[in-house]
Amino acid sequence: MIPAQAWADARLLWDYHRMHHTPRPCSVAVGLGSHDLGVADVTAELYHQGMAPVIVFTGATSPTTRARMPRGEAVHYRERALQLGVPESAVLLEPRATNTGENIEFSKVVLTEAGVTVSSVLLVSKPYEERRSYAMMRKLWPEVEVVCASTPIGLEDYVDSIGDARTVIDMIVGALQRVLVFPGWGLAIKQAVPDHVVVAYERLRDQGFTSRLIPDAAQRT
Repeated sequence: MIPAQAWADARLLWDYHRMHHTPRPCSVAVGLGSHDLGVADVTAELYHQGMAPVIVFTGATSPTTRARMPRGEAVHYRERALQLGVPESAVLLEPRATNTGENIEFSKVVLTEAGVTVSSVLLVSKPYEERRSYAMMRKLWPEVEVVCASTPIGLEDYVDSIGDARTVIDMIVGALQRVLVFPGWGLAIKQAVPDHVVVAYERLRDQGFTSRLIPDAAQRT
């Protein structure tokens, strides 16, 4: 059982992680690999809405995706998008990245090699990864405009779709830790984090929602 206070704190973090951008047409849509095929679904929907003429799906495998996506996250995303009616010619594949920094850097290479000129990126991620991904894009690819998108879903419905409340809250907490520490490591721009969000994060951390935290992150400067 997840205590009521933990749910309330998780909702605060969930809402903070969402950038609340309005989708608009961009040069390319980049779907960040993960365990969540909803990223591919949203990317395909945005393509059909005319929000991007080309898609890059990026991601290899990780311990959390190896069993579910044995051919690699980007490959499975691509297959899902084709099932949803996206033409094969509109999808580029980046199958090597194992973290968000590599997602960004390797996607840049794929787009350059394909001759795609990029001035703006529609960045599609899991809902609780919008803010961290945005901050990393602004640091690692500062010359492009970034518009974030994800599945329009609330925390409870997302938990139901994944089937594991504790794991989802762990991931939400881990994403907030990265928002806090990555700027000091040169991986992301600094963003304002409201005090009540920090308090909620610390309360969840102290209650043991820690499986996705970077160990000893406070000591790594």
